[in-house]
Amino acid sequence: MPRVVVDVMLKPEILDPQGQAVANALPRLGVSDVASVRIGRRIEIEFTGEPDLDRAREIADKLLANPVIEDFTVRVVESDETVGAHP
Repeated sequence: MPRVVVDVMLKPEILDPQGQAVANALPRLGVSDVASVRIGRRIEIEFTGEPDLDRAREIADKLLANPVIEDFTVRVVESDETVGAHP
């Protein structure tokens, strides 16, 4: 069953202290080629019928994201699609 994925990220001009903390810790792990890190959220929505992108955008705008400081994207993914997963 397809589902809707909402990715929420801080706007580029908003300081991301969590991402900055991760970026500052990377050299201690021997990683020196990362310029910056931004931390966000992924929310998955399953509708009872067909995925409704307009409804998902409304949900994201009114409930999942703070439009003053965050941007969001909405997309449909198939149920067997995993994003960035590895064993």
